[in-house]
Amino acid sequence: MKRIICENQEKTKVLGRQLGSLLQEGDVLCLTGELGAGKTFLTTAMAETLGVEAKDVTSPTFSLLNIYHGTKYVLKHFDLYRLNREEELDDIGFYEYAGGDGITFIEWAELFPDAMPEEHLTIRIENQGTGRKITLEPHGKRYEEICEKV
Repeated sequence: MKRIICENQEKTKVLGRQLGSLLQEGDVLCLTGELGAGKTFLTTAMAETLGVEAKDVTSPTFSLLNIYHGTKYVLKHFDLYRLNREEELDDIGFYEYAGGDGITFIEWAELFPDAMPEEHLTIRIENQGTGRKITLEPHGKRYEEICEKV
């Protein structure tokens, strides 16, 4: 587990870009934190590094899933906030899209922890003054390697 303090949005963006540069095909990132913590902001920074324009990245709160085409990878961006039951994950094609080809970002992953892929990187974001405390919790060797490089 690794804890990082980002004093402001610019430092959070730098962390997102660093994480984004380490991602590869099949990676799954589970982002957790309260409303307004910065899950979509951090996802946007990672997506920019992967060739997606920042203006194209939006919170999929109402669509539940947005798909972006980066320069090398397809990015799948889930937001599970509006789901009430784990069974609803089937309805949105979660199990078909999460993991596998491309890179998967899952906001509000803490709502359905048992449904998350076994291997993933949990990114816990907490407000801390004008900045953020970000905790990286690896689940699997691949994600341990990412944490070592950050």
